[in-house]
Amino acid sequence: MACELSNVSTPDLAARKENTLKRRFYPAESSGSGVAIVHINPNLAGWRYSGLRILTLTAGARYEFATGSTETAILPLSGGMTVEVESKSFLLKGRSGVFAAVTDFAYAPIDTEVRIVTQGPCEVALCTAEATRRIDPYRVAAQDVRVEVRGGGAGTRQINNFLSADAADADKLIAVEVLTPEGSWSSYPPHKHDETTEEEIELEEIYYFRIDGEDGFGFFSCYTTDGEIDDTLTVRDGDVYLVPRGFHGPAAASPQHHMYYLNVMAGPSPERAWRFCDDPRYAWVRDALERLPTDPRLPMTR
Repeated sequence: MACELSNVSTPDLAARKENTLKRRFYPAESSGSGVAIVHINPNLAGWRYSGLRILTLTAGARYEFATGSTETAILPLSGGMTVEVESKSFLLKGRSGVFAAVTDFAYAPIDTEVRIVTQGPCEVALCTAEATRRIDPYRVAAQDVRVEVRGGGAGTRQINNFLSADAADADKLIAVEVLTPEGSWSSYPPHKHDETTEEEIELEEIYYFRIDGEDGFGFFSCYTTDGEIDDTLTVRDGDVYLVPRGFHGPAAASPQHHMYYLNVMAGPSPERAWRFCDDPRYAWVRDALERLPTDPRLPMTR
């Protein structure tokens, strides 16, 4: 659904843009330290719900943490691990990398202790959301993750719906993986979900990018109608972008370099759902892409 646009002038816009960009874009490994090379929490982001940690763990490592008030999805990016939570132990077979396969994952509720034990080196994403409802820990096998090919033509992309709102249970947390083949676009047309109405649900969103190939890069755009946010950025392997509000997209993969991103979303609505509206100037693109043949390179992973 398309939104209505409005034009609002604001004073000192250039200064506000510069200050807010510092809270939105984090080049690779600039938000974390130690094993947590990415560490985005609501305090850092300046919002209330969504968070993400990317851990790089050596062989034989044991990583323990308390979830507290956050529910957590434990998603292998590379390698496998055992996840122990409460009385349960989940073996996550994982994968060799995000461009190689779809992976299994585990869910840990609020107010519990989690232990990750590795055999070989691995990289793991901890997708988090501030939550109140407690759900029993569980594991979802890779073959049970719904893989969706969406769009058409140069706008074809793959969605791994491992924790989408209609795929697996959570209180607030929504998380998916998106793969875009080299030379193509995703997150297009630009869309937003920064207020709760009949058409959309307010969701804070994190983009964590991986780019395939040496020296690879892509582009990402986010903007608001009041002009305070107007970003078109070069994104490289490991970069993070936070979407507090506004229209976001496209994400464009440069030729010869496939793009992956992990989306983590959560918000205040009691309804856990992903509803959005398109920038009305480009809303027609969605139907146009759906009428085109899908890119035969997709799905890239299974």
